[in-house]
Amino acid sequence: MSLRILDSLDSVVPADWDRLAGGHPTLAHAFLDSLHAAGCATPQTGWAPQYLTLWEGERIVGAVPLYLKGHSYGEYVFDWAWAEAHEQHGLAYYPKLLAAVPFTPATGPRLLAESDVVRNQLALALLDLAKRSDVSSLHVLFPTEADAEVLRGAGMLERTGVQFHWSNPGYATFDDFLAALSHDKRKKIRQERRKLDEAGIAFRRVTGRDATEADCDFFTQCYRRTYRAHRSTPYLNRKFFGLLASRMPDNVLLVIAEREGKPVASAMDLFTPAALYGRYWGAMEYVPGLHFETCFYQAMAFCIERGIPRFEGGAQGEHKHARGFLPEVTRSFHWLAHPAFERAVDDYLEREGEHIAAYVDELNERTPFRK
Repeated sequence: MSLRILDSLDSVVPADWDRLAGGHPTLAHAFLDSLHAAGCATPQTGWAPQYLTLWEGERIVGAVPLYLKGHSYGEYVFDWAWAEAHEQHGLAYYPKLLAAVPFTPATGPRLLAESDVVRNQLALALLDLAKRSDVSSLHVLFPTEADAEVLRGAGMLERTGVQFHWSNPGYATFDDFLAALSHDKRKKIRQERRKLDEAGIAFRRVTGRDATEADCDFFTQCYRRTYRAHRSTPYLNRKFFGLLASRMPDNVLLVIAEREGKPVASAMDLFTPAALYGRYWGAMEYVPGLHFETCFYQAMAFCIERGIPRFEGGAQGEHKHARGFLPEVTRSFHWLAHPAFERAVDDYLEREGEHIAAYVDELNERTPFRK
């Protein structure tokens, strides 16, 4: 077997890469390559691809989506305080190595391997690369439990976080889901939906296969407006969304809210038969309840219709809990080159982990479902 570091996916056959990705849409060759082709994740934007790949002859058997980062934007596991501490002591925190999917806080494989033996080899090669490189640190974000076990065994520091995920045990209708909630939560959702009906808001859902250029144009407007409202620069662009719809037509869902045939809000999700991933949204005007319906309830209804068992709501958002999303612990793994900083971070992560565990216990105590 041989290791190769690739600065693009051009030399990898898409089907071979997707075989390792295991059907996860945010790790698909088309998804990652579209980020690069659209200019969203490139060396110029602080995301220099350094894909670590393992080959058996000319057959790829393992890979890590790895980037050399010049900043910490677009990661959703926050290490700004670590960077500041380095700078205060006259040490450079950037560049660093990051194994993750750009701008995507979704749990998935990070050690893409066709066997446990390869997974272990990738973990060792990843750490060895970090130690031989002129970087301050290595970070692996949102790995699966199989990857976490290997990274934990390799001695990397473990950090926990919380997301909110919705489960579909086999609801026949959206009303079946509502019936499972406690009375006050069910009443609030019905009130929200009734107000949208009274405001004349209707919804349509289209996959990438049926989305028109006008649909993609409007969604991009909404997405950019959300970033402007938060005085931020959007990470993604119209070219990326268009590539996604055309290259992954059966994995993209667009939810479009309309009043009298005129679009007013939109959300884009990714989905497979196994899960739906809430990603981006925006609105051209404020309407009470519009955010929850566009981003959550319409996606839930889609999952119910298609029998999709899990809906990952993305980063942050305790407001999701009252709407049937339950806390899920997420993980990341870290290695720091400076021994003193690694000890300090290890101590911090232990204390932070205790707070996370207590927070999850508290949320589970006040479940939104009927007891």
